[in-house]
Amino acid sequence: MVGIDIGSRYVKIASFDGNGGYELTRYDSAEFYRKYGVSTQSGFAIDMKSLKIPDDAEIVSTGYGRERASLSGAKEIPEIQAHAAGSSYLLNISDFTLIDFGGQDTKVIKVESKSTVDFLTSDRCAASTGRFLENMAKVLGLTLDELAQYYENPIKISSTCAVFAETEILEKISRGIPIEQIAAGVNRSVVERFARLVMRFPSNTIVASGGVASSKAVIKLLSDELGISVIVPQNPQFVGAIGCLVYK
Repeated sequence: MVGIDIGSRYVKIASFDGNGGYELTRYDSAEFYRKYGVSTQSGFAIDMKSLKIPDDAEIVSTGYGRERASLSGAKEIPEIQAHAAGSSYLLNISDFTLIDFGGQDTKVIKVESKSTVDFLTSDRCAASTGRFLENMAKVLGLTLDELAQYYENPIKISSTCAVFAETEILEKISRGIPIEQIAAGVNRSVVERFARLVMRFPSNTIVASGGVASSKAVIKLLSDELGISVIVPQNPQFVGAIGCLVYK
C-alpha cells in the first residue's frame, strides 16, 4: 500500500517497509508536478511508473492537490481524516485535539474515538502556515531551522496579512531590533492567530502535525499559550501520508 499526501508546498509519500516501519519520501510540489506530471485525455495525471510504484499497488491519496493531480485507481480521502487517522495510529490515542499546520492553512480538528467530529480552519492571508514562516525567514535572512529556534523575548508583530507583516518586519530591522527578537515575534504571531481556535476544542491531549510542527519555537510558544504540552509525533510532516496507509 502507498499513501500520498499532495500538499500545496510538498508532496509526501509513505509506504510500509516490511519491518514495522515506513519508507518516507518528500518532493517539492512544483518540482513533483513538473517531473512526474503527464497530460492525458482526462486531464493532468501523475506518472506512477516514474515514481517506481507498482501497477498493482493500493494507493490512497489526500491533500490540497489530490483532486487536481489524478492518481489512477487511487482512493481519495480528505486531509482532515488522513491527519486524524495518522495521529491516532502513530501515538496510539483515541481522543484528542489535532492542529494540522499546512502550507497554506492551519486546521484544528476535534477527534473522539479515533473519528473526526468537528474542525475549524484558519487560512486568513496564510498567516498561520508554513508558507508564511518560509517568507518571513527569507526577510530575516534565516533558514527555517534557524527561525525555529527563537521564542524568547518576542517582539509584537501586529499585521495579520503576510505582505504587511513583511513590511512591519523590515521596519523593525531598520530600528535596530535584534533579529532574534523579531524571529521570536514571527513565531509568536503564528501561535496567536490560531490559538483561539484550539481553545474551542478543549482537550487534555493536544497533538500537532504538518511541517510547522517541527518548529521547536512554535510548539514551545503554543504549549505555553495553552498551558499544556503539545505532542508532536515522529516525522510530523508525513502524518497525512501515513494516515492514508491506516485509514479505514
